[in-house]
Amino acid sequence: MKDDQGLTQLIGDIYDAALDSSRWASVLAKIAVFTGSQAASLLSKDSVSKSVNVHYQSGIDPYFVRLYIESYSKFDPLANASEYTAEQIVNIPDLVPYDEFKAGRFFREWAQPQGWVDAANVLLEKSATNCIYLSILRNRASGIVDEEMRRRMRLIVPHVRRAVRTGKVIDLSQAKAATFADILDGLSPAIFLIDAGGQLVYGNTAGHSILNKSDLLRTVHGRLTAVDTQIDQALHDAFVAAGRNDGNGKGAALPMKGFAGERYVAHILPLGTSEKRKAGTASNAVAALFVRKAELEAEPSAEVIGKTYKLTPTELRVLRAIVNIGGVRQVAGNLGVADTTVKTHLGRLFEKTGVSRQADLVKLVAGYASMLAN
Repeated sequence: MKDDQGLTQLIGDIYDAALDSSRWASVLAKIAVFTGSQAASLLSKDSVSKSVNVHYQSGIDPYFVRLYIESYSKFDPLANASEYTAEQIVNIPDLVPYDEFKAGRFFREWAQPQGWVDAANVLLEKSATNCIYLSILRNRASGIVDEEMRRRMRLIVPHVRRAVRTGKVIDLSQAKAATFADILDGLSPAIFLIDAGGQLVYGNTAGHSILNKSDLLRTVHGRLTAVDTQIDQALHDAFVAAGRNDGNGKGAALPMKGFAGERYVAHILPLGTSEKRKAGTASNAVAALFVRKAELEAEPSAEVIGKTYKLTPTELRVLRAIVNIGGVRQVAGNLGVADTTVKTHLGRLFEKTGVSRQADLVKLVAGYASMLAN
């Protein structure tokens, strides 16, 4: 009776996720528990480009999700299970001798470091260009996929398939999503798409570079967090407001500083319905976060700013030092002048640019930086 009640509740949760895609991560976690596993995901594979996209997942470290998408999916035997029929449950030994699997790169470099020993994949949808799968992973403690796991999967797979189809959880126009991602990867600022709970939905190449350094931003259980606690709270509040549409579409900017003193500016842009459609599979994102280094080089940004605000060469030199070095005392020491001299020029910069804080000068400079990667 208890098992029946649990199954009924899970099926209800699956159909709730069809109506509210933000529920999929928690539903996948429940599916993993119900099947005696530790992780689950909904993913798709482009039949032409062979690229893989993990749309929703629970239980897998985001770092390894990114590695899977970028490199290891091409070594995964289960990523080649498109020839099987819909709702058919396939695990590793169904496709390749297990000893051969353990000797391969996918197991040694991706699965084994996480403790995964087997997975069951189910083809949910197939078109001329895409296949959508439900994938459920098991660790050493649970062991190879067994008949009990298959039995439990057979109870829920039809409902997952129906929910995916009726809820249009995954946009099968994968080419649009791929093009969108390619565009973001070609931009120099770090770009992150975030859901209302602060979970990282997508990060471009520059974004993952910042996450790897962990001196500004990092992910904790999939949630994007700032190292600075005050900035982290401000980001969280902005993401929640974007989810409620409280910001009336207006963005916000936050100054940030790395461990080595580098200055950055983070811009938070709430996403409207049209922007979400452009993001394709990242439709549960409510905000875009842009992070870029606030550097004022000699050309071309300095020239543009100097002409725009009619700055003298000395004022431009002080502005560059304020942005790249820091406060008044540090700038004075670097330029070899008195603190009062820097303060005088700083006052003129405030008057000419119309701002009143050094942090706002940093934001202003960042706004003139080119977004196109070299």
